[in-house]
Amino acid sequence: MARYGTQYGPDITFLGVERCDWADPSTYAGADVVVLGAPFDGGTSHRPGTRFGPSAVRQACYLPHDGSRPSVALRVDALRDLLVYDAGDVEMFSGDAVRSVRDLEEAVAAVAATGAVPVVLGGDHTIAWPDAAGVARHVGQGRVSMVHFDAHADTGDVEFGSLVGHGQPMRRLIESGAVRGDRFLQVGLRGYWPGPQTLAWMAEQGMRSYEMTEITARGLDECLTEASAIATDDCDGVFLSVDIDVCDPGHAPGTGTPEPGGLTARQLLDSVRRLAYELPVVGVDVVEVSPPYDTAEVTAYLANRVVLEALSGMARRRRDAQDGTTWDPRQPLLEGR
Repeated sequence: MARYGTQYGPDITFLGVERCDWADPSTYAGADVVVLGAPFDGGTSHRPGTRFGPSAVRQACYLPHDGSRPSVALRVDALRDLLVYDAGDVEMFSGDAVRSVRDLEEAVAAVAATGAVPVVLGGDHTIAWPDAAGVARHVGQGRVSMVHFDAHADTGDVEFGSLVGHGQPMRRLIESGAVRGDRFLQVGLRGYWPGPQTLAWMAEQGMRSYEMTEITARGLDECLTEASAIATDDCDGVFLSVDIDVCDPGHAPGTGTPEPGGLTARQLLDSVRRLAYELPVVGVDVVEVSPPYDTAEVTAYLANRVVLEALSGMARRRRDAQDGTTWDPRQPLLEGR
């Protein structure tokens, strides 16, 4: 009996890949990637609806769901060059955040223990805590760095009387020791939260945040180059956490806490592709897609492509490592490579 929870939508897999059961490693033996859904929005502070995100992201594509997606840019087919399975949605009850976080961490840890890369579809950003913590149980406490795309720092302490919520996962991760504060890179911050006390706490941990003004002034490529160097220093793997609200609401309207002035969709896709190619990625999550607020599935399509860019970058990284070749992902890949 497969151990996955309520599907908020059709019981489908990510673009038609094979189904597996995260609790039974024999069903995904040899997997490179296992997709997990985390339909949780119990940590939301504003607009709910992200429990419907995993289903929307799995389906958001106009091409056949045949388990194949050849990348025009990278000349790889991530869903075939990598062995990718979908374990369905982990059972998560939005009325019990503590239980939901615990159960998701168990599922992610089980997948990571097999050597597969967990790719988690949220859900609100609460899930980043169990996602990265579950990976760290395999890679090692403090041995996983995080590159975090978001409009918000998510480093609050007690919010709405709770230690668990989508504004607090990064503080919980650092406090737990799963991820070191000085190996925590945040890209795309802007707006009017958090306040001075929380910002001071972040500075004490050695966190590095690239606010949108700095990104605009220095250039996104330069900021990512610096972030990558920090992320790979004295760490064994990198977790990519992508909150879709890192993009301007014009590019990602279907999210719970939209903040004007963010990245473009193109910038996010290029960034994820580059990091997945350059860095030893050990886990990914894509969160805060709220279909009730989406327009023409714009946000769900973007999130789907974020996942595909990450997988394609990983597939190209493997191919080039096997061939002994290198490529600058900021440049076009020439025909025939």
